[in-house]
Amino acid sequence: MSAPRNRKHILVPGPPTAEEYKPHGRKIDVTKPAPPTSRAKHGKALERALKVAVVEADKRRDVAGIEVHGAVPGLYVQFESQPGVPLQVTSLEDSRQGIEVVAVNHAKTDEPESRRIERATVFVPDGKVKHFLKRFESYAKTTPKKERERRYEDMLDPVATLRLATLRSLWTDATEAYPDENQTIWWEVWLRRQDGNELERLMEFAAAQEIDVAPRRLMFDDRIVTLARATPEQLAASIDVLNDVAEVRKAKEAATVFVNMGPEDQGEWAKELSDRVTPPSADAPAVCVLDTGVTRAHPLLDGSLDVDDCHTCEPAWGTHDHLGHGTEMAGLALYGDLTPVLAGTQNVVLRHRLESVKILPPNGHPANPPDLYGAVTAVAASRAEIQSPERRRTFSMSIAATDERDRGQPTSWSAAVDALAAGRTFDPSTHGLDYLDEGEDSARRLFVLCAGNVDETALSVDHLERSDTDPIHDPGQAWNALTVGALTEKAVINDPKWASWHPVARPGELSPWSTTGVTFADAWPIKPDVVFEGGNVVKNAKGEVDFPCPDLSLLSTYFKPADKSFVLSWATSAATAQAARLAALISAEYQTYWPETLRALLVHSAEWSAQMQTHLRGASGKRARAKLVQRYGFGVPSAERALRSANDALTLVAQSSIRPFTEGKMRELHFFDLPWPRGVLAELGATPVSLRITLSYFIEPNPGRRGWKKRHRYASHGLRFDVKGPTESIEEFRKRLNKKALEEDEAKPSTGGDSSEWYLGEQARNRGSLHSDILSCNAADLAERGAIAVYPVSGWWKDQPKRDRSELGARYALVVSIETPGVETDIWTPVAQQVGVLIAIEP
Repeated sequence: MSAPRNRKHILVPGPPTAEEYKPHGRKIDVTKPAPPTSRAKHGKALERALKVAVVEADKRRDVAGIEVHGAVPGLYVQFESQPGVPLQVTSLEDSRQGIEVVAVNHAKTDEPESRRIERATVFVPDGKVKHFLKRFESYAKTTPKKERERRYEDMLDPVATLRLATLRSLWTDATEAYPDENQTIWWEVWLRRQDGNELERLMEFAAAQEIDVAPRRLMFDDRIVTLARATPEQLAASIDVLNDVAEVRKAKEAATVFVNMGPEDQGEWAKELSDRVTPPSADAPAVCVLDTGVTRAHPLLDGSLDVDDCHTCEPAWGTHDHLGHGTEMAGLALYGDLTPVLAGTQNVVLRHRLESVKILPPNGHPANPPDLYGAVTAVAASRAEIQSPERRRTFSMSIAATDERDRGQPTSWSAAVDALAAGRTFDPSTHGLDYLDEGEDSARRLFVLCAGNVDETALSVDHLERSDTDPIHDPGQAWNALTVGALTEKAVINDPKWASWHPVARPGELSPWSTTGVTFADAWPIKPDVVFEGGNVVKNAKGEVDFPCPDLSLLSTYFKPADKSFVLSWATSAATAQAARLAALISAEYQTYWPETLRALLVHSAEWSAQMQTHLRGASGKRARAKLVQRYGFGVPSAERALRSANDALTLVAQSSIRPFTEGKMRELHFFDLPWPRGVLAELGATPVSLRITLSYFIEPNPGRRGWKKRHRYASHGLRFDVKGPTESIEEFRKRLNKKALEEDEAKPSTGGDSSEWYLGEQARNRGSLHSDILSCNAADLAERGAIAVYPVSGWWKDQPKRDRSELGARYALVVSIETPGVETDIWTPVAQQVGVLIAIEP
């Protein structure tokens, strides 16, 4: 079990080593994970484990003493992977034998994506155990009897062990959400669709166990989902006597109960929550909402939004919310989805504030010309900064253009966002984005932008196909922004008003509202960067799509609190406000972190959901995998991972500034000899571990549409990272990257290249101005990989020396994580001791 995340991330002290740099070619090797030490012993061990599971299953079935008519007898077996090696899940099932993989429960755990221990639970009918026993026997043979006899190496090499499954084995929700043994909760019970009698068998079992089953159902092609109220102890016997259960999750709290209340009841709930809220301090960081204004008189907002922090781009517009969208975004940016907050009883201590700038005119005022929204955004940023110049803030903008013609190409709006993020300021005298003080390192800004929504008239049952062809809306393609798409975990409808409707998207899948970067050319960044909850839509038997269904929506603050307190929210705008909230929480926790670093940590903490993983596993290669990342971004960020390390999950953060070019040539390269838990990793030997690296920096834009080649490139510069190989020395590492490190007539070293081991690889990850990837290797190898290089690649600064700002430095953030899934060890403390960090458990 993973250690609790109660340690702060460690900021790397001191600057990296800089040296003169000249690039040369790099070789990419292709390697495969190493097999078990002895396949003969491994095969025998799996055979023994399966036979033990059969005996245990018979015993548990006898103890349960329940018979369900029509249930197919069998057992559930859980296969567990080697750490860092994904299972070949499809090879574990055989539909002709009735053997089915019913749950893969790795995506909601604390292990890092694609390096975690993957667990697949397989239903095996009685009499079909021999299917696996024969494969284990063939696998264990030193030499096959026949030349073409299969040994099932691809299937069984990744398997570490197997055991009889428990109810927890079918749990695919967040690990920490699993209830205590005697705690009664509402479960989402996912049944395998087989003969049409699954619900009858469930009801018979529920009657015997005194379990309540809700009347609502959710039908997928191969699954039925319903709700059951029970303790784990009551429900556990289902996997021994029912054999229809595929997976279980905790039922989601829905917004329906709150949004259907009358205004008086809503007001009472709002007051009850406000009594539990501790307002933020005056110097807390802020989410600055660029929208339609915010109604600060709302009882859930007034303590976190001062009147002096409410602004407007045009005085005649006023600062009030004329439409409701801004107040809706403010509630999500401050609390997240209000449904679980209202339903809870805990005190809420707010660590960040709100600011508001009205950027859309109310009715009766002329609209902003589309080609001036870049300027409007710049004016809006300056309004907040003039009022509170020292405040740390994240700009949240859930407004986008409605057209889709840009397909990743920069526009005036997206380029303005990039320029503002890079430190330019709007000069009202020239209406330009300038550096008002050329001698200063200008303040950078983090913009969190919505990806943009599929038009409501175009919502489709085939929502993935629609989203893949509906590109992210301007200015979401901005290189320096954090662009947020939407996923949904909401797929259960209890509201009788929607009895004949069903969710369109599966839980954990992209929300039908979300646009993507799938159609972007390879020259443009991976977008969206991350996804947050954006709600679902419904369909009927005719294939018609409708919304909003309260059970499938989020809940936020309504802009006319005298009428009602709450309003439903959905789509990428809601997802964006939640992302901005997490950025503010990181800023409150780590006050010296730059905007580049906040963006890096948000992406670094993200993981793909189990549903997304099914697509990624099925990708035919890294290019196909990269296309899926353009749909899902880097996944769903985790506040726990973004805010804290653990004894077995160390995150190092480095912030530095590099000078990329001089006189049209490459200038310098940075080496980090990081504080590294070398001794602990060496002791772990062949244990699989993971290394994740995220590099974040802001480019200066050159938005003219002139092909973006050579001197007309869009980005001022690019940066890349590389890691020392386990067998190469520091000197060899330097020479492999830097031609200037070679002696005269010396050849480039051939050691160290490992690009094939990375999950995405260089070609996919090296796009835009944010690069993140995960490396799988054994601990002994990782012990020797504590040296990381950051180096420049070309940009228009290099091609236009007169405009080159390299001398002032190009800032970047480097985030490095080591995780040892499934191993009880401490890699955090040795590093903390190296850098002189106070060793104390954080709350």
